[in-house]
Amino acid sequence: MTDNADLFGAPLGAADGDEVVSVVPAAPTPGPYDYLVGGAGDLAAGDLVVVPLGGRDVIGVVWGPGTSEVPRQKLKRVATRLDLPRLTEETRTFLARAADYTMTPLGEMARLATRAPQLAEPAPTRRVLKAGSLELASATRSRAKALETFQHLAAASHADLSDFTVAPSDLAKAAEVGSSVVAALIEAGALREAEAPRDAPYPRLDPDRARSALSEAQVAAAADLAAAVAARAFKPTLLHGVTGSGKTEAYLEAVAECIRRSRQALVLLPEIALTDQFLTRLHARFGARPAEWHSAASGVERRRCWRAVAAGAAQVVVGARSALFLPFRDLGLIVVDEEHDGGYKQEEGAIYNARDMAVLRASLCKAAVVLASATPSLESWANAERGKYQKVSLPERFGAAVEPEIAAIDIRQDKPERNCWIAPSLQRAVAETIARGEQALLFLNRRGYAPLTLCRKCGARSGCPHCDTWLVSHRFTGKLVCHVCGHEESEAPACKQCGADELAACGPGVERLAEEAQTLFPEARLAMLSSDMATSAAVLREQITTIAQGDADLIIGTQIVAKGHNFPKLTLVGVVDADLGLQGGDFRAAERTFQLLRQVAGRAGRADKPGRALLQTVGPDQPVMRKLIDGDEIGFLTHEAEAREREGVPPFGRYLAVIFSGPDDAKVWAVAQAFARAADPMRAIGAQVLGPAPAPIGRIRGKARVRMLVRAARGAPIQQAARAWGDAVKARQGVRVVFDVDPMSFL
Repeated sequence: MTDNADLFGAPLGAADGDEVVSVVPAAPTPGPYDYLVGGAGDLAAGDLVVVPLGGRDVIGVVWGPGTSEVPRQKLKRVATRLDLPRLTEETRTFLARAADYTMTPLGEMARLATRAPQLAEPAPTRRVLKAGSLELASATRSRAKALETFQHLAAASHADLSDFTVAPSDLAKAAEVGSSVVAALIEAGALREAEAPRDAPYPRLDPDRARSALSEAQVAAAADLAAAVAARAFKPTLLHGVTGSGKTEAYLEAVAECIRRSRQALVLLPEIALTDQFLTRLHARFGARPAEWHSAASGVERRRCWRAVAAGAAQVVVGARSALFLPFRDLGLIVVDEEHDGGYKQEEGAIYNARDMAVLRASLCKAAVVLASATPSLESWANAERGKYQKVSLPERFGAAVEPEIAAIDIRQDKPERNCWIAPSLQRAVAETIARGEQALLFLNRRGYAPLTLCRKCGARSGCPHCDTWLVSHRFTGKLVCHVCGHEESEAPACKQCGADELAACGPGVERLAEEAQTLFPEARLAMLSSDMATSAAVLREQITTIAQGDADLIIGTQIVAKGHNFPKLTLVGVVDADLGLQGGDFRAAERTFQLLRQVAGRAGRADKPGRALLQTVGPDQPVMRKLIDGDEIGFLTHEAEAREREGVPPFGRYLAVIFSGPDDAKVWAVAQAFARAADPMRAIGAQVLGPAPAPIGRIRGKARVRMLVRAARGAPIQQAARAWGDAVKARQGVRVVFDVDPMSFL
C-alpha cells in the first residue's frame, strides 16, 4: 500500500478541520470534486468516504489534495470515512487509465470499483464461540462431546485453537447436542462468546491438492504460464488450443503458481451460466470454492467478496467482466477465458471491453495475463503474430479424443420439407446417432419460437411499442418479447389491427426447432439449453448435469451450448442455419460466424467416440464455410487479417462510434448535425467521419437514435481528438451523446 506521505508529502486533513481533499464520487461525474475534511480525520489517497452530492450522500474515493480555487466557505464537507481498506495506487491508476481510454467519466469507473451492496454500512457481525478454559470440573456426556467436537473442528480447519471460532448453532449441530448444552459450557467458562464479522473468510486454497495428470503438451503450456506468473512482470499470453485440448487445466497451473506466491488471481468468464460449473471444478482442484463475483450472486456474497479482495484475503476470484474492477491488493494473474467472446464488451453505462482492460490492468500491476480461446479474436491473434503477446498452443485434444469431422449440407439441394427446418440428411444422421445410444445436438442461434408474427390478411406485424424491432414469439411461455428492451405482452389469438384469426409465425426459433424435432423423433428424450428456458443458475446446472449424464438423447440449443460444456456421449452436432451470423454489414460477421460454429462443432466427440458436425447452409463454397470444413483456422485468420489490413479496419485501424439518443427526433438530429459540422478535430488526425445516419435500430426504449462512425489509423490519438470534438459542441438540447471506443456492435 502506498503511504500517504509518498503521495502528498503529509497526511491529508489537519487538526483545524480546514484541509481540502479531492474526492471522486462513485457517480457519473467527470472527475474529482473538492471537499473539506471536517471531522473525518486524516485522510489519505484511496480512502473511501461518504460525501454529499446533489442532495444525496454517495460513496467517494479520496484522490489527493484539493486543487480548486472555489472559496472554502462554498465547499461541502466529507461526511465520514468508511472503515474499509484503501484502494491501492495501482487500482486508482487503473480506474483513471480505463476512464481515459474508454472516454468514460471517472466517477462511473469509481462506481464500478465500489459497487457492492451495503458497502457503506458497518461490517455486520455475528455471535461466535472461542476457546475458554476448555475444562469442566464435572462434565455430562453431552458437554464433554461438545467440547471434544469444538477441538476437532479447530483441528480440521488448520487454525490455532486460540483463533478458531464457530457459531453456537453450528457447534450444537456438529456435536448433535442441544443449545442448552452449549449455553452451559459458556456459563462454566469452558467456551466464551465473541463478536466476529458475519462475512465468513474464504477457506484457504491448496495449490497442490489435486493436480491433474497432464499431457506433454499441457505440461509444456502450464510451465510457460506458471513461469509468466513467477516472473512478477507484465506478460500477456495467448493460450490457443483446440476445443477439448485441456486449456483450463493448463491455466489452472498458473493459478496454482499465483497462490503459491501469495498473490491474487482473477479468472474472467463470459457467461454467468458457466460460473457454478467452473467453481465446482476449482473446488475439486484446490479443495475449496474460491470467491465469486457476478450479478447473479447474492448481495451478501458480493459484499463478502469485495471486502475480502480489498483486504487481500481472497486468493482467487471467478467472475464476470465487472470483477476486473474489484480493489485487488496484489493481483498476480488475470485469465480471460473464451477471450474472443462478445460478452466481454459492456455496452451500457461505462462502455468497455474487459479483455482489453484486463491487459491494461495487468500492465499496471506487473501481472501475467492469459487470453484463452479455441477460436481467438483477430485482435489477440494479430498481437501474437506481431510478437506483442507470447503464444502458447495446444493443437490436439486431450487423451484419445480427436477433433470432429465437419461437413456441409447444401439446403438448396437437400431441402427441408415446407415449413420445416431440418434437412432430410440431417434427420437421418440424428436418427442413426440416437439409435447407437449416442447424443445429438441441433443448434440454432435464435431464441424463442419465431422472430416475427404477422397477419396474413392485413400484413400487420407484431412490433415493440418502445423500439424499432419485432416482438419474438415465445410459445412455451405464451409471450411476445422484445429482445432489445425486454417488453413483454401476451400472444393475442387474433390480429390487433383487423381482428382476423390469421396470425402466422415466420421463421424458426429454437422453440420451433424443438417442436419439429419432437415430431420427427417422438421416442427421443429432448433437452433444451437456452437462456430463456434456464430461469436460474440451479435450473441450468440441472439441465447440464442431465445431459452430461446421458439422460437426454437430443439436445436443442442456442449459443449457450457452445460455451465450454463437456458432454461425453455427444457425437453429432447439426447446425440448422449456419449462414445466420453472416447477415448484415458488420465487418466481424465472418469472424464471429467462424468462432461460433467452430465452438459448437467442438462439443462433438470429446470422449473416446469420434464426432462430426453438419452445417446446413445455402453457401457451402463461401470462404468461411470452406475454412470451417477444412479445419483451416490459421488459413481463415490469415485471410481475414489480410482483408482487414487492406481496408484499414480493426485491428489494423481504429473505429470510434458516436451514438446520439433522445425522446425528440428533431433535437437528436440537430445535435448529430452540429457534431458533423464541428468534426475538424477528427479530420486533423487524418480520421474519416461518416454520418450522421439513422441507427439500424432507430428507436430503443422510446428514444430516437442516430449514429456517426469515425475511422482512423491504428496509432491515431482518437480519444484526444474526440474530447476536443465533444467540447466544440456545447449545446446538447437534452440529447445523450455516447462515445464508444473500439465498438463491437453497430446497431
